[in-house]
Amino acid sequence: MAVQRWADTLRKAKKTALISDGKRKVHYLFEDGNEMAEEYDLKTDELVLRKWRCKTALGGQGQWTLEVGDTSPKAVTTDLIKENSSNPLFMRKDTKTSYQWRIRNISYPIEVYSVSIEPMERCCVIRTSNKKYYKKFSIPDLDRCQLPLESTALSFTHANNTLIVSYKKPNEILTLEQELVGELKKLKGTNEGDIDCKTQ
Repeated sequence: MAVQRWADTLRKAKKTALISDGKRKVHYLFEDGNEMAEEYDLKTDELVLRKWRCKTALGGQGQWTLEVGDTSPKAVTTDLIKENSSNPLFMRKDTKTSYQWRIRNISYPIEVYSVSIEPMERCCVIRTSNKKYYKKFSIPDLDRCQLPLESTALSFTHANNTLIVSYKKPNEILTLEQELVGELKKLKGTNEGDIDCKTQ
């Protein structure tokens, strides 16, 4: 089963752990040369950040791409061009039981929004009836485990100019995540300031 294959891929990856700023930071180096970095809150064990770096066509290191975490201008600093802070801001922030996406700076009443699943394209779609916002996005976790997207798992709410879209995690994912967090806790993590941070 694909869930087991992904679990095995995670187990085989070389891992480096670091405890810093109240977070467990884990770096994975996979057999194909791709890398994944995750950060977990030490108190709640919730995933705070996940990013990927894949090899380029010529075998060099590519840029990091964010999968889970805050992409707001406060979190991502750049000296050049800055996005308008009043534009809708799309980010993923998971909970223990759900994948969750937040679209900030979007103030339409809740009846304007429509959230659906496109099973053939394996993605979720957010639309507004006033045609002011449209977003199509996938759930990479389900793609990696080749699990189907279920309309019944999808829900949304709106408060404080933020649309919150939730997708209830399937039992297979909940079990996998629980096992993974247990294994990560066994990793010998160095504290910030320690120089030796060997990959295991």
